[in-house]
Amino acid sequence: MSHIDPTGAPLPDGAAATVVVPPPDGRPGTWAGAPSAVRHEGAVYLAYRLRRPEGEGRGYANVVARSGDGVSFEVLAIVEKERFDAESLERPALVVTPAGRWRLYVSCATPGTKHWWVELLEADTPEGLASAPSVTVLPGSDELAVKDPVVQSHGGQWHLWASVHPLDDPDATDRMTTEYATSPDGVAWTWQGTALAPRPGEWDARGVRVSTVVDLGDRLVALYDGRASAGENWEERTGVAVSLPDGGFGRFRAEGSGPVAEAADGAGPGLRYVHALPLPGGEYRLYYEVTRPDGAHELRSEVVPALVGAT
Repeated sequence: MSHIDPTGAPLPDGAAATVVVPPPDGRPGTWAGAPSAVRHEGAVYLAYRLRRPEGEGRGYANVVARSGDGVSFEVLAIVEKERFDAESLERPALVVTPAGRWRLYVSCATPGTKHWWVELLEADTPEGLASAPSVTVLPGSDELAVKDPVVQSHGGQWHLWASVHPLDDPDATDRMTTEYATSPDGVAWTWQGTALAPRPGEWDARGVRVSTVVDLGDRLVALYDGRASAGENWEERTGVAVSLPDGGFGRFRAEGSGPVAEAADGAGPGLRYVHALPLPGGEYRLYYEVTRPDGAHELRSEVVPALVGAT
């Protein structure tokens, strides 16, 4: 039985998880993960990041793939870091617009710096994303790095939650908050303030990164990655947060005194970038990145039950 958090958040159990994308090889620093998924016309479309260790290319590609069952995927498009002159790529965000066009928001690292920015690719088909022209939508600044967006469109309004890293201290650029932005078109964004911040003295004191937002009707629930120290960078665990009743649509309050999910048997505790994909029957298919015993990260998936009856 998969876990249901009292907030109603769909949480990983792991007992019935399936590996959907293995890492490029079995060494620490080699990853497959950072997923983003959508359902469209009966199929599941998944975007994810592939990474090699430091000194060997880091995040070298974003991949877009399709599946009939949510587990076995056929690769449709590969977007490599060279097309952006980026040092590394991180989590993509895959979206189908209300008009039926495909978008991929790509997190790019500026060579020789700790700065990140986000590019947007748009095409008529998911296959077309491989060669689609790009436009910068979240440039960041000399003071801030921006990456790992979660993007949704509701009722003519676009919503975005992004991981933002201050660059004022070059030895502490792993610090992060999640900032919230809105847009009329998903291209030109206006920042609306902090959606979720670290909690001093808690397990998530160093940084928080929203990875999925679920609309339960009477409230929003977010799953997020958290870490207590710089030493936990790349091995974040998963927490849960709920929307503030009087804080506007996109802001959250972290729940509980500890993480709700972490790796059970990995070389590190990392279980991060959880994406919750609603299914027609009310269940959720989760995709997430988890640390293996050999230190590599793999992309897993599992289905958790409907939230009806959760207290």
